[in-house]
Amino acid sequence: MPGERLTVRNSLEVGRFPGAAPPTKVELTIQSDEEKKAEEGCCRRWLRKFCPCCCKRQTSTSYDFTDKVEYVKPPAPEPDKQPSQDGETKEMAEIKLSVCSVDLLSSKTGQNRLEHHTDQYHGDELIIRRGQTFQIELELNRPFNEESDKLHLDLRTGPLPLVSKGTHVIIPLVSELEDQRWEAKVVERSGNRIKLSVNSPASSVIGLYRLAVVTSSVRNEASTTHDANKNIIMLFNPWCEDDTVFLDDEDELKEYVLNDTGRIYYGTEKQIGARTWNFGQFHEGILDACLFILDKSDMSPSGRGDPVNVVRVISAMINAQDDFGVLVGNWSGNYSGGVSPAAWSSSVEILKTYHSSNGTPVSYGQCWVFSGVTTTVLRCLGIPARSVTNFQSAHDTDVSLTTDVFFDENLEPIDELNTDSVWNFHVWNDCWMARPHLPPGNGGWQAVDSTPQETSQGTFCCGPASVNAIRSGQVYHKHDAPFVFAEVNSDKIYWQRNKDGTFSQFHIEKKAVGHCISTKAVGSDEREDITHLYKHPEGSEEERIAVETASRYGSKPDVYSKAMAEDVSVEVKIEGEGPRMGADAKLSIVVKNLSAQTRQTTLHSQVAVIYYTGVLKDTIKKEQIQVELSANEEKTIEWVLPYQQYQNQLVDQAALMLTLTGKVNETQQMLANQTTFRLRTPDLNITPLGEAVVGKEMAAKLTFKNPLPRTLKSVVFRVEGLGLQKGHEVLVGDVGGHATVTLTEHFIPTQPGPRKLVASLDCKQLTQVHGVADVNVRES
Repeated sequence: MPGERLTVRNSLEVGRFPGAAPPTKVELTIQSDEEKKAEEGCCRRWLRKFCPCCCKRQTSTSYDFTDKVEYVKPPAPEPDKQPSQDGETKEMAEIKLSVCSVDLLSSKTGQNRLEHHTDQYHGDELIIRRGQTFQIELELNRPFNEESDKLHLDLRTGPLPLVSKGTHVIIPLVSELEDQRWEAKVVERSGNRIKLSVNSPASSVIGLYRLAVVTSSVRNEASTTHDANKNIIMLFNPWCEDDTVFLDDEDELKEYVLNDTGRIYYGTEKQIGARTWNFGQFHEGILDACLFILDKSDMSPSGRGDPVNVVRVISAMINAQDDFGVLVGNWSGNYSGGVSPAAWSSSVEILKTYHSSNGTPVSYGQCWVFSGVTTTVLRCLGIPARSVTNFQSAHDTDVSLTTDVFFDENLEPIDELNTDSVWNFHVWNDCWMARPHLPPGNGGWQAVDSTPQETSQGTFCCGPASVNAIRSGQVYHKHDAPFVFAEVNSDKIYWQRNKDGTFSQFHIEKKAVGHCISTKAVGSDEREDITHLYKHPEGSEEERIAVETASRYGSKPDVYSKAMAEDVSVEVKIEGEGPRMGADAKLSIVVKNLSAQTRQTTLHSQVAVIYYTGVLKDTIKKEQIQVELSANEEKTIEWVLPYQQYQNQLVDQAALMLTLTGKVNETQQMLANQTTFRLRTPDLNITPLGEAVVGKEMAAKLTFKNPLPRTLKSVVFRVEGLGLQKGHEVLVGDVGGHATVTLTEHFIPTQPGPRKLVASLDCKQLTQVHGVADVNVRES
């Protein structure tokens, strides 16, 4: 009706920023022509005269709507509509908060990757270490209001994430970060973007997490979930004091976590050989392969926070014996359908092949290959690890904690009873961690062995066993300490069958097992002897106490009840680097009489071809040696094995074992000695050619001379260098007797810094031929 006024209050806030106009009251007035005419001023009449189309008069039946704005003091704001400190108005606060995008700040050169020591991993995923803060950025649809907005991160790992198992993690926002908690804090804001600093406990489950961001308001409105479609990979953190794998030595961290190449030792204690191995834990696809191995195991994701569990699973999964793991073990000498173990020089191809085939075991491996791959996986996951070689390594099959050798009445070995063996060398791993569930003093280096020898709780795995516990003979601490103790410190006991079928000890060899335990030195390619970590000095009172302590927990606890006197000894010496492949093998037998009277004996000698695991193949020579010794006399007897007698008999590693037994006529003392030796093979020489520059082609010359007077059939070279050359095979073909092969490899370096080009020769007639060249690549 004419003159009626309708007042409408605006429901939205205006003025999003300080200084904007306050809320208004809008007044709507409906007027008649007469009322409007009366109120119309001269200015409007003047304007209509010049612009009649814009200001034409309405007919008598029309209405003219005029908005009349007047300022009205706003009412006191309600508590939940209080403007935020940053100037947000009610209009913005009532827009539902949501996430537009997530930036994980995962660049290799960014703060996260550098601070977490993960910048060497291939790719731009967010790879972090537990127990350490990291940053992410969120882009929101409006500025974030800490008073009215709620936000938390949601991380899930494994097929069935559960909060109770630590596999579903809800990360709240807090005002201050505290250690050992999942939590996040806003540390920067700019417009609609905020940066969060996120903290994780040092006991977090490792592996791949899926990230989502959940937003809501304090008024308990329905939450909004933003799936980031991005993953976060969590690793162990040896740089974090609260992580059980913490290692407090920067040089050792560089060596045992960050070094992607190393040395693995082989041969015999008197003829130690070394080969370079590319661990390649940062290579493209290797981290994915390591996570795949964990997924393929039966291990629950909730168990991946404990490095003891992870190491034990890795020990089982690296061999394919009972769980379709990574490598098929083969000691037969027949490697058709696969790659000879001696031909591998890198873990990269093995792990990538296993992953790309969806878990089809790779053929073939022996102990150094199992160890090399284990080192790669453990370092990749963040557990400090190294490959370790034990020379004269015992394999105890009956948990006696002794290495037993049985002879008949005529001192002939009883093959069917001699199931214990002594490997020329055996390679396993040390990994570093605390052992909080064991008595104090058992943390530090732990022995873990992925080579399938004996089952442990029904599975082919071994360790982790405390090296300190092994050293002291405390074999009752888990896992598998008795087996490892026997490998490094069991006594070798010789038994002779009596006429009634029983057996009697006739000799104990106390220094036959566990010599020159070796690993690559920190920061160099030198060999470090770590025997002292595994055992006290041979013959010391501490060492004897450890042996007898351990034996009490074995299957023959009374084996040391009888003392044995000796006044004649026999040992074998190898001169220099020892016999070479293709030549006669010459050794020296030294017999000593420690008494003041004459002694006579007959030494029975036999030499057998053996696998490096200590398993005998064939005896190729037997003889008897008459020895007469004056009082306190020492005699040296030259022993020779002609090339013609072994040329067609050798197996991998070109290993042989000389066994000596005898009885002293005057005292009936029994003599026994077993010595393993190998025939040394030539090196494969590698000579870099040209300047090593990133992106610039260079070359390397590979040279090999056949040491044998016979033709090598179907020779293959395998060449690889991380950052230099992808692993590949070069078919050489047949190589004549004493012939020399030379080939030139061309490649383009892709990464700067010190690099190693490694190569190996693969053929049936000759193994363990390899070489390495250092290449220092500079930036282009």
